[in-house]
Amino acid sequence: VQLVESGGGLVQPGGSLRLSCAASGFTFSTYGMSWYRQAPGKERELVAYISFGGSTNYLESVKGRFTISRDNAKNTLYLQMNSLKPEDTAVYYCATARRDAWGQGTQVTVSS
Repeated sequence: VQLVESGGGLVQPGGSLRLSCAASGFTFSTYGMSWYRQAPGKERELVAYISFGGSTNYLESVKGRFTISRDNAKNTLYLQMNSLKPEDTAVYYCATARRDAWGQGTQVTVSS
């Protein structure tokens, strides 16, 4: 099982980024998937979840700004992040909903 994130970077407040997570080694289409983040000195928190059927849930503070999606044909999970704020700065991880597989993380920094 392998999960590889990409798409992080430095962005100004109000900007946008799209994270991707390429999955391999398992039947991606049958798994719920999640995005987590961990800021310095803070615990890792669940940002967004998508079921195998496409149902979604979000951390309250990102609702209306972030969108989780998946392309089962490409075995890829996405997180579209709009209207980014400095408090969104963190390392972002994708994971299976069961949390039995994790990516290596991608840094997102929101700063002017």
